[in-house]
Amino acid sequence: MSAPTLNHQASGYDARQAYCMAQAAELAYADRGRIEATAAGWGFDRVRHHHSTFTPPFALSDTQAYTAASPTMIVTAFRGTEPVQLRDWLSDTTTPPWPGPANTGLVHYGFAEALRAVFPSVRSAITELRDAEQTVWFTGHSLGGALAMLAAAWLHFEDPSLSAHGVYTFGQPRTCDRALAVAYDRALSGRTFRVVNNNDIVTQVPPGPAFRHVAALRYIDSSGRVRESAPMASTLLDRAKGMTADPFAPAADGMRDHFMKAYVTALEKNLP
Repeated sequence: MSAPTLNHQASGYDARQAYCMAQAAELAYADRGRIEATAAGWGFDRVRHHHSTFTPPFALSDTQAYTAASPTMIVTAFRGTEPVQLRDWLSDTTTPPWPGPANTGLVHYGFAEALRAVFPSVRSAITELRDAEQTVWFTGHSLGGALAMLAAAWLHFEDPSLSAHGVYTFGQPRTCDRALAVAYDRALSGRTFRVVNNNDIVTQVPPGPAFRHVAALRYIDSSGRVRESAPMASTLLDRAKGMTADPFAPAADGMRDHFMKAYVTALEKNLP
C-alpha cells in the first residue's frame, strides 16, 4: 500500500484526501502489526487500537478501530463487518432506536451499540494524542462508515473541543432519523463526505424514511467518475448500466460495488 499524501488542513471535498482516507479505511481491516507499520510509513508515529465485544439482540459481535497520530493530524478509522452479519443487524426490527448525541434525534440500535463498545477508548486516545492542536479526522467503510459518522456526531454535540475537521465514509448504511441528520448536516457541513459507489447495496439500507443519510454525497458512477450529486433520473439509468456490466451476474453488482477495494481503485483513478 503506497504512502498517501495527506493534507492535514484540507477543507471541503478533495480528491486526493478522499483517496488517502479510503486507504486509511482499508487499513482498518489489517492486523495490528500491519496497521502500525503502514501508519509509521505514512508519518503517524503513534497508534492506539480499539477492540471491544458487545451483545446486540441477535449475536455476539465486536467493534474494531485504530487511531493514528502525527504531529499535525489524528485519524480514527473504523473497521467494517461481513455483509451477512451487517444484514442480520439491519434486519432486526424488534429493538427501538437509541437516543442520539445530546438527545438529538435517534440512531439505529445496532450501530449505537457497536459505537458504544469502543467510543470511550476512541475519545480517550484522541484526547491523549492531541497534544499539539492536531486536526481530527474519522473514516470507515460499511459499518465502519456508520461508526465514523456517529463518532463525529457524538464528539461534536457532546465534546465540541474535539469536533472533527473531516469525515470521509465509504459504503455507509443509513444511520439515524431525520432530526439527527439535519442537525449533523448543519453542524458538520463541508467537513463530511459520504462516498457511494454506483449500486453499492449497503448504502440503501436500513430502509427509509425511518432512517436517513447525512448529506454531502459523492457518487461514483458506473464509469468510475466521481460526481458531486446523483440526480434521481440519471442515477437510475447509471445504476442500470452498472448492473448490466456483468451480464452473467447482474444481481451481484450491488455487492461488488460495496467492496473496499472497489472504492480505493475508483478514487485512485480520480486523482488529479
